[in-house]
Amino acid sequence: MSEIITTYYKSPVGELLLGDFERKLCLADWRYRNMRTSIDYRIQKGLSTNYIEGTSELIEHTINQLNAYFEGKTQVFDVPLLFVGSDFQKQVWNALMEIPFGVTKSYIDLSKQLGNEKAIRAVASANGANAISILVPCHRIIGSNGELTGYAGGLPAKKKLLQLEGSYGQQEVQFG
Repeated sequence: MSEIITTYYKSPVGELLLGDFERKLCLADWRYRNMRTSIDYRIQKGLSTNYIEGTSELIEHTINQLNAYFEGKTQVFDVPLLFVGSDFQKQVWNALMEIPFGVTKSYIDLSKQLGNEKAIRAVASANGANAISILVPCHRIIGSNGELTGYAGGLPAKKKLLQLEGSYGQQEVQFG
């Protein structure tokens, strides 16, 4: 039985738990988020396995890509991903992947993109259940009034990510 190889990555905006299942990233989630237990349960149950601490080529590649992102050297990730969730959640997460670097959308925009503008709450819930932060850019979803809304990594992290991408505030933030 394959296990999910996990390691912690200290980003400039908070610590992430990275998980590799059969050479696909299934987890890049905030270590101290409110839903940590339920996210871990969903992933371990969905893949019928457990976490084991360690590292892998995929995790090292992911860390290199995240470092390049925070250094302003890349805007796109090429890490193979494995979504663990309902079909609807996967649909939302795939839609998030279509939002380009430096662009923000509202929940209503995302709902319309999915063809059901009345599904705003379901879209928001799926967005909040995203277990592959930064690579699946749920941080690019803001309120329809332009305000920052909830984020698993915390609003200060969300603000810094959007500033890094040049889509929030006046100045771009550089890390490293």
